[in-house]
Amino acid sequence: MCDFHLDPTLYDGRPADCAGRDAVETACYDFLDGLGVPYQRADHDEAPSIEACAAVEQLLGASICKNLFLCNRQKTRFYLLLMPGDKPFHTRDVTGQLGCSRLSFAGEEPMRALLGVTPGSVSVLGLMNDTEGRVQLVIDRDVLTPDWFGCHPCRNTSSLRIATADLTGKILPALHHEPAYVSL
Repeated sequence: MCDFHLDPTLYDGRPADCAGRDAVETACYDFLDGLGVPYQRADHDEAPSIEACAAVEQLLGASICKNLFLCNRQKTRFYLLLMPGDKPFHTRDVTGQLGCSRLSFAGEEPMRALLGVTPGSVSVLGLMNDTEGRVQLVIDRDVLTPDWFGCHPCRNTSSLRIATADLTGKILPALHHEPAYVSL
């Protein structure tokens, strides 16, 4: 179990009052609502790691995927990798399938500049801030197997449960980031 406060209520949609919420979080709700995507929300203390999310996942009834923001050595190519939280990350597995050079973690500065988020809050929804298409979305196929997809609304004090069918059928097309698929 997590050692942080978790509101035990699973809410439908956005907060009734977004006062005190970050603009990037509110923009996620606007984006999802604009697409007509239903979602459930759990509110909690900061959950900066996948390990801290076990209680949140139990409330959501969905796994929160691991979101890794990566780059090449020259920091000229950026990647957002979505993978199951319980899978270990091995850069050689990803680079081999993508046919690119060794990848490493991109760091906070490009994360803020390209996705508009801070460490611990990386989410596929952050791609709405990458209007120039500089980040390549990479998805482990196992993320798409369950009926439900879990992620943060670009702020790690809330977590969302979204139908995987809505992720692939509505959200990804609206983000304009054609994913590359890998099997890790």
